[in-house]
Amino acid sequence: MNKNKEIKTHYRTCNLCEAMCGIEIKHQEGEILSIKGDKQDPLSHGHICPKAIALKDLHVDKDRLKHPMQKTENGWKRISWQKAFNLCAEQIKKTQREFGRDSVGVYLGNPSVHNHGTLLTALPFLKALRSKKRFSATSNDQLPHMLVNLHLFGHQGLFPIPDIDHTDLFICLGSNPVASNGSLMSAPGIQKRIKAIQDRDGKVVIIDPRKTETAHIADEHLFIKPGTDCLLLLAMLQSLFAEGLVDIGRLERYCDDQDLIKSACEDFTPENVSEHTGIAAETIRELARRLATTPRAVLFGRMGTSTQAFGGVTTWLIYLLNILTGHLDQRGGMMFTKPAADVIEVGALAGQKGHFNRYQSRVRGLPEFSGELPASTMAEEILTPGEGQIRSMITIAGNPVISSPNGRKLEEAFESLDFMVSIDFYLNETTCHANLILPPTGPLEHSHFDIAFNMISVRNTAKYSEALFEPEPDTRHDWQIFMELTRRLEAKDLRSRVEAEAKYQILSRIGADGLLDILLRFGPYGTRLPATDRIGSFLSEISQDLLKPHHPLRRLLAMGPYGSANRSLQKELSLNSLASYPHGIDLGPLQPCFPERIFHKDQRIPLAPDLFIDDLTRVREAIDSIASGHPLLLIGRRHVRSNNSWLHNSHRLIKGKNRCTLIIHPNDAKQLKLNDGGLAKVTSNVGSIDIPVEISEEIMPGVVSIPHGWGHHRQGTLLSVAETKPGVSLNDITDDQHVDALSGVSVLNGVPVTVKAVQSKKKTVRKRKKASAEAV
Repeated sequence: MNKNKEIKTHYRTCNLCEAMCGIEIKHQEGEILSIKGDKQDPLSHGHICPKAIALKDLHVDKDRLKHPMQKTENGWKRISWQKAFNLCAEQIKKTQREFGRDSVGVYLGNPSVHNHGTLLTALPFLKALRSKKRFSATSNDQLPHMLVNLHLFGHQGLFPIPDIDHTDLFICLGSNPVASNGSLMSAPGIQKRIKAIQDRDGKVVIIDPRKTETAHIADEHLFIKPGTDCLLLLAMLQSLFAEGLVDIGRLERYCDDQDLIKSACEDFTPENVSEHTGIAAETIRELARRLATTPRAVLFGRMGTSTQAFGGVTTWLIYLLNILTGHLDQRGGMMFTKPAADVIEVGALAGQKGHFNRYQSRVRGLPEFSGELPASTMAEEILTPGEGQIRSMITIAGNPVISSPNGRKLEEAFESLDFMVSIDFYLNETTCHANLILPPTGPLEHSHFDIAFNMISVRNTAKYSEALFEPEPDTRHDWQIFMELTRRLEAKDLRSRVEAEAKYQILSRIGADGLLDILLRFGPYGTRLPATDRIGSFLSEISQDLLKPHHPLRRLLAMGPYGSANRSLQKELSLNSLASYPHGIDLGPLQPCFPERIFHKDQRIPLAPDLFIDDLTRVREAIDSIASGHPLLLIGRRHVRSNNSWLHNSHRLIKGKNRCTLIIHPNDAKQLKLNDGGLAKVTSNVGSIDIPVEISEEIMPGVVSIPHGWGHHRQGTLLSVAETKPGVSLNDITDDQHVDALSGVSVLNGVPVTVKAVQSKKKTVRKRKKASAEAV
């Protein structure tokens, strides 16, 4: 290190999970010297977790791909970008000419939503592809929330967020925010936020089959049997009605069908569900009373309540409990953001609010959601012959072999394809099956703005960061890759070729940041759309047209719950003005916004949509099977040093003791003759894995837990660090046929399994010798 060279400081947002922590990076001549929390960041106030520090590992990782790679008989070889783009487009077009447009499938992983370039340019690419065989991490994650958003509020992206900084009662069901930093609740420094609740004499209650990291700092923890959350919530609703505690408050005149809810939950008394859930009847009643009588209270549910057999109806019931106790769109309850780049409003004005069940999957008939089919159908759509069979596949920033159910079946499916291309910078368990890999630049080599996670933040903030490092020569950003592919896919004849080229030339000049600039200017804190140097006179003319009095977008320019009070910034937001605030801008706490932000035409909230009411029949039919149950139910878990599987290629994130273990209660371990640290074979109806045992009283009897994201033992990958601690994949034993029948979300929690001890080789040899001796 040259001490005479200036040490520089760069501020940005960590993009490795949903928390959006502000970071301060010290660097010198292209070398990162340190990564610390940015104390002036208006959302995180200096908090970071270990993942942020590993951004350096990701940037310098020798395994990270930087140039197009083509699989050949002699292994992978580097090819030019032009050859790669042409090959990809030609193969996709060839497949669609021979087998139809739906013969090409596409999967988007969750890192896609951490990148504004991908978010703003992947949609035109998907439109050019014209295939209905689209899949994403959504159906392995938050699909039930989006389905309920759509039916109750009229827009799939309008997520209610716990106003955790102002609540006095935080009931958290199936969520572990200390490990996740908040999920569908971007809340960096959650420990301090929980401590603040307690300091103002508030209470935090965690309901989970495991005593999680969050439960350790909470006031109360209740065990609940996996998959029975809907029974608990129905009993809480029944208690509210029985004790006259329903009070919607100011939103009552906008809510319909309260009586239907009362009738639907009448037979779900606390006594009727207590044995099934493992929670005493009086405890259930007390939870309902506390939620109803605490002025500032919120009930929140996440992965444990979402990715289960009743994920859709459970999520709907969580929303209902907040609404019927007057805690929706109210300070300290469930509230809504007003982000600077408000894709919710823009999408609504463009008629893109979401849709459900317009068509179904070919093999199993599962419903689409906003143009996507459940990820659990992906393998069967590839392997099942017939019209509409997927013959070519595109994966984008995803590793579904590890993250989707029945990963071994997906491996078989991907290997059978005629052609596969992956847009990814790692050769991982999924991309190793591709014929072509198109790697984008790394996180520190492009600019950053969080479009998606500002929509679910516990406070309204905005922050833009330029790239820290110049991309290496002959590399491409995500948005450049998508635009090049879109350009080629749209060009089918002379006219379409000219149109595609014109669009490409315009958008390539604007770029991802230019598109972001337009969103900011159209947003609730935006400017009046003067022309920018980046877009030039072309956009100036368009802007003038958009500002005609009759144009519906005109009203967006002055919208927002803060109105003129927000102009204290002295600058209306654009990309240039935001860039002058390197730590970001505080746009204030969440504010009430209903009924204006209800997107149904009548601006009313239908509390009892038919599809949720009808699904209660399935709940009733399942009660007996829930009661008899299976001897052991499998749940997942998360660690603060894990998020996506590619983070396991950072030594600092996997060092220390093995985290990929089977957690089991002592009573179950004793019965199964399992020893702490020994091996166990965990078997479901789709497969088995061998995993070390961790005996703990912090898990409910009858429940076992395995973390997600591991299983780096496959052949053909290039993850040299991850392969030193491969672990096993939870999704090798989850069943792709097991989904929530209502929403189509994968069932990743509450999976029936059997567990037995795996004897060491030495013990097996001794037993065989003893048996032979006895035989003689």
